Amino acid sequence: MPHTPGSRRTLSNRRTAHRLAADFGLLTLAAAFALPLAWVILSSLDPNADLRVKVPDSLTFSNFDAVLTPGITFTPLLNSLILCGGGTLLTVVCAALAAYPLSRFRSRLNRPFLLTVLFATSLPITAIMVPVYALFVQVNLIDTMQGTIFFFAASQLPFAIWLMKNFMDGVPKELEEAAWTDGASSSQSLLRIVLPLMGPGVAVVTVFCFVMMWGNFFVPFMLLLTPDQMPAAVSINEFFGNRGMVVYGQLAAFSVIYSSPVLVLYVLVARRLGGGFALGGAVKG
Repeated sequence: MPHTPGSRRTLSNRRTAHRLAADFGLLTLAAAFALPLAWVILSSLDPNADLRVKVPDSLTFSNFDAVLTPGITFTPLLNSLILCGGGTLLTVVCAALAAYPLSRFRSRLNRPFLLTVLFATSLPITAIMVPVYALFVQVNLIDTMQGTIFFFAASQLPFAIWLMKNFMDGVPKELEEAAWTDGASSSQSLLRIVLPLMGPGVAVVTVFCFVMMWGNFFVPFMLLLTPDQMPAAVSINEFFGNRGMVVYGQLAAFSVIYSSPVLVLYVLVARRLGGGFALGGAVKG
């Protein structure tokens, strides 16, 4: 049945209304994220910062000068880089090794294993911290950087395996078969063919793991006891003093510095994230 001009106008009006409603919802969501970000940036430059979002009467870098000290910023940031960098590296390596047989070899155990991994991703960390803490005390890993790195990696590994396997499934197996014909082993094909071709996937897993570890407060707060080993995610708590006394300008300045490594990581991997799989015509002919 053909549409009449009136029905077409009604359909067009409905589409316009739906589009405007979607735009309004997205703008509201963007404002919810933009306001805290605006507060952090403006308050870091405001000598009289408070909880209001306002343009400073005068700009100053005194807040940054106050927090740019070894005890407040440099040492915690270095600890964060060691913990999150080591945990991310360990997670990506283990996820690639675990995802490769799941992606390339068929077995009746693949589905149960993946379901177990999926269940592990739903476990809240707070539910397992008590037995983990007791275990770390028994094996002398409490208050150690390596113990915290191991737990960081273990907590992010299930979801990292899922992500890595999905990306690895997109690499044609014919490329590996050609390499095997030339005498390459499975490990060589993984390192020289699969991982280079799934560069965006590795970048996504790396960014996801690093960001999740970077913002984790609870795990290092529970497993680390020495103040000199605390990462920035825990040391930021020091800005919240007793009786509600908070120096908001310094807190905002520290937050800007604390966010910088994550932003730098995004910039470094942005090209890989948007590059897609560089398969080209490798499987043709």
